[in-house]
Amino acid sequence: MNFHVLTLFPDMITGGLNHSITGRALKNEQISLETVDIRDYSCNKSARVDDYPYGGGAGMVMQAEPIYLAYEDMISRIGRKPRLIYVTPQGKVFNQTMAEELARETDLVFLCGHYEGVDERILEEIVTDHVSIGDYVLTGGELPVMVMIDAISRLVPGVLNNQESAEFDSFYDNLLEYPQYTRPVEFHGKTVPEVLLSGHHARIDRWRRDQSLKRTLERRPDLLKDAVLSKEDLAYLAKIGYRPED
Repeated sequence: MNFHVLTLFPDMITGGLNHSITGRALKNEQISLETVDIRDYSCNKSARVDDYPYGGGAGMVMQAEPIYLAYEDMISRIGRKPRLIYVTPQGKVFNQTMAEELARETDLVFLCGHYEGVDERILEEIVTDHVSIGDYVLTGGELPVMVMIDAISRLVPGVLNNQESAEFDSFYDNLLEYPQYTRPVEFHGKTVPEVLLSGHHARIDRWRRDQSLKRTLERRPDLLKDAVLSKEDLAYLAKIGYRPED
């Protein structure tokens, strides 16, 4: 998987992703990361890439020309036009299903906006996907891009040491993850559930599944309508008060 980011702050992207799992994946060449400073393609001596909006209004707007030149240069290196994601509060909300879809791509390009936004004409010309990480406004697109790259990277084969870690993450099958415990057995008077100490793998698997169902019902019941549920799952949910029509 090759990630390419058009940004005004390339060091922010590389600094944030060169640690932990993504940092290891970069070092092991399981993923690659290219950052392109849009300012390098500015058409003026002061390296400005923004200007006042036509029609008036507060703030500045990123110009189309520097972004287009940066994009064209990047495409010439890639050799084709991959999907280009523009991060914006107006986009489709990013989720695990989208992460799984994007992880199947060979190359992904991200455009980080700033100021009051980006000239609409460049968005119409090069953007294939408008994506948001939530209904709030940030100062720029770099943080959302890092969030998405992190989520997508962990789904790339070989990035995680134990592939089961991805398979049982929260949202993998539209359910929240079950509770996790480690040593010591007792902490502040609270003990690890006995079933986890039993060594009975079938019982442990059922307990974990039930806990995922219970936690999802308590915290994110909206997820259950799209979850793939077995007869055993439905029986357990009914036992704790869930009805499919709820």
